[in-house]
Amino acid sequence: MAAMARSPSEPGLAGLEEDLTCSICLCLFSSPVTVPCGHNFCASCLELSWAGLSGNFSCPQCRATFAGRPQLQKNTVLCRVVEQLQGCAGAGAEEEEEAAGCRAEVSPVYCDTCLQAPAVQTCLTCTASFCSEHLRPHQDSPAFRDHQLCPPVRDLQQRKCPQHNKLFEFFCSQHGSCICSLCLLGHKLCHTSPLQVAKANAELVLKKRLMELHHQGERAARAMNTVKTNQSQAAETASKKKDLIRSEFSEIKALTEERENQTLKIIADEEKRVSNKFDYIYGILGSKKNEIQSLRDQIEMALTEGDDVLFLKRATALQQTSTKDAFVPVIEMDQNLIHSTLQSVINLKDIVKLSVTPCREKRAEAKLTPGKTKPPPAASPNKTFVGKKPPGPQEKKKPVKVAPTVGTANAAAAVSTKELIDSFLKKSREELLQYAANITLDYNTAHNKVILSERYTRMSVSDTPLNYNHHPQRFTDCFQVLGFQCFKRGIHYWEVELQQNNFCGIGICYGSMERQGPESRLGRNSSSWCIEWFNSKISSWHNDVEKCLPSVKATKIGVLLHCEGGFVIFMAVGEKHNLIYKFKTQFTEALYPAFWLFSSGTVLSLCEMQQSRILI
Repeated sequence: MAAMARSPSEPGLAGLEEDLTCSICLCLFSSPVTVPCGHNFCASCLELSWAGLSGNFSCPQCRATFAGRPQLQKNTVLCRVVEQLQGCAGAGAEEEEEAAGCRAEVSPVYCDTCLQAPAVQTCLTCTASFCSEHLRPHQDSPAFRDHQLCPPVRDLQQRKCPQHNKLFEFFCSQHGSCICSLCLLGHKLCHTSPLQVAKANAELVLKKRLMELHHQGERAARAMNTVKTNQSQAAETASKKKDLIRSEFSEIKALTEERENQTLKIIADEEKRVSNKFDYIYGILGSKKNEIQSLRDQIEMALTEGDDVLFLKRATALQQTSTKDAFVPVIEMDQNLIHSTLQSVINLKDIVKLSVTPCREKRAEAKLTPGKTKPPPAASPNKTFVGKKPPGPQEKKKPVKVAPTVGTANAAAAVSTKELIDSFLKKSREELLQYAANITLDYNTAHNKVILSERYTRMSVSDTPLNYNHHPQRFTDCFQVLGFQCFKRGIHYWEVELQQNNFCGIGICYGSMERQGPESRLGRNSSSWCIEWFNSKISSWHNDVEKCLPSVKATKIGVLLHCEGGFVIFMAVGEKHNLIYKFKTQFTEALYPAFWLFSSGTVLSLCEMQQSRILI
């Protein structure tokens, strides 16, 4: 379609550009004419479309047929509208010059007899063009009555078969070329059709293709809008979550500061108690010092007495006055209190470390035999007393708090994990949906007989191989497939529906799990965890160890994965969430949703999750 530089002052005319476009040349009308069915075309385009026809004239747009060749009249109203639209574009614009290229008047076709006068008609039978003077024999002589006349046509040689020098009359769809009537012998096995029929068919194909491209463009635009909407929603969700996280950390900091103030107050109170004792002793020692100084002054005064009788009386009285040496009692802070307070802070720090620091070591210690496991070192009793010897057998002391070992810290972490799991088990489905994850299936991991459908959310088993392309991540022995999404951190929840049969498995695995051999089966290795349905029997599998579980009648299973917490929970989704089984471990790799199907009767579908909106 011609690109028109639209004038801002004529928005109404500019909007009519599509309606003023010829459906044959896809340019603005040039000398438009109207056919009986009501459609409009360029006069030259319509003449070329009907060239060589003696009957069965039809509309190029709606394919309506006419008994005879219609008398074409110029549509003057449409001409004026097109001229106004062209005037809005600006005569000097480069875009208008390029758009007008397809409507520019071509040089006239000259008469093939005199080669001087412009031709008025072309005879397709004679394959020559004639002016009005040399056209008279065709009009007057009965010998030329059957000749096909049409408006002047240039380049007639391009319309002839180079082999037989005859006009093209047919089109071979197999070879994609125009042929003459003599060429039909060489195309007996091909599908051929008259040029007009082939043109009509090609127009239908191109119009259908144009409509498909239009729909694809609309779908692409809707997809772009969806992506932008999802991006905005993701940004909004992230902003809310960040505000929530900041609020939670502010609360954590407030609780930590409160605990710090309480702990420091305990030490400050103990310091004040000891300091008051020291002040009391210091006051007593000051009074003792003043008493000693007073006795010294009396003795010195007595030594200056000259009267022997008075001196002896004073000396006798002073000799009977006794003094004792200053005694400083042992005053110490309660070391038990200080040590227990300090140890409580250390325990709190260890619990925080276990909660926020991912485990970097593999669970190699779990594989050690009990005899080879080193016991935690016992605390030395002498370390309980600071600056003092251990109390003797006769002394009575308060019980001493010994510093907890590594096992105690691990026990505290286990208690914390249990409380975390219990808190998630108490949540309703609406609360769990805030962690919703929409899972899709990874085509490159699907076994050669696993069918993926419904936009990679439904899986079943085919009776025959599907000839998938080879891929190193594809399962070769077990009818299994992994989810496309992987999870390294955070909390994630998804649901799976058991549509048919109960011979299947639902679980999670590391991306490094084997893809072939017996160890590639879900739950038969140390890299995967799953729940398996084998008819009415339900089992949990990990590291090739099976544990039979109570039967649960459920058609929808919810999976909750907590990467940092180190656990995955399988639950039956219904009016009330029922726990099926939970695995507790320390995940060391990224995790993928995993699924196993037994036979062609098994069908699993991933449920579309809609994340619950929580007001922050």
